[in-house]
Amino acid sequence: MDATTLPGRVVVNGPKDAGLDWDAVDWRAAEDEVRRLRQRIFAATRAGDHKRVRSLQKLMLRSRSNTLVSVRQVTQRNAGRFTAGVDGQVALTSQAKAQLVAAIQRSPREVRPVRRVWIPKANGDVRSHEMSDCTERRIGLEMV
Repeated sequence: MDATTLPGRVVVNGPKDAGLDWDAVDWRAAEDEVRRLRQRIFAATRAGDHKRVRSLQKLMLRSRSNTLVSVRQVTQRNAGRFTAGVDGQVALTSQAKAQLVAAIQRSPREVRPVRRVWIPKANGDVRSHEMSDCTERRIGLEMV
């Protein structure tokens, strides 16, 4: 019995046209895939094979597993997950997270400017705090 026939399981790097059930994603498999890619990039870097490093980095950016893990990090684990960015959107439901993954996998987006909020300091001055939108935070995590 392969992974496509197991009930309640979703193939992590499966077909792009299939709908995504966020609650049925096998997170261990997705994180293992991302971890293996990171290890391969690290090994190629240590070996000095820059062409292979760049190729693996491109593979990681196109990886569905990496997108899933990054969206999960931004929308479920980060402290700022309830704060909307420039786009004014927060992905809190499973359906919204699945739609975010689908949109990211379809096409890369243009970089948006950050939203700047001024926070008062104890001495009377103010400091700026920059917030990016949900997609930009995900892109930042994919590059790690």
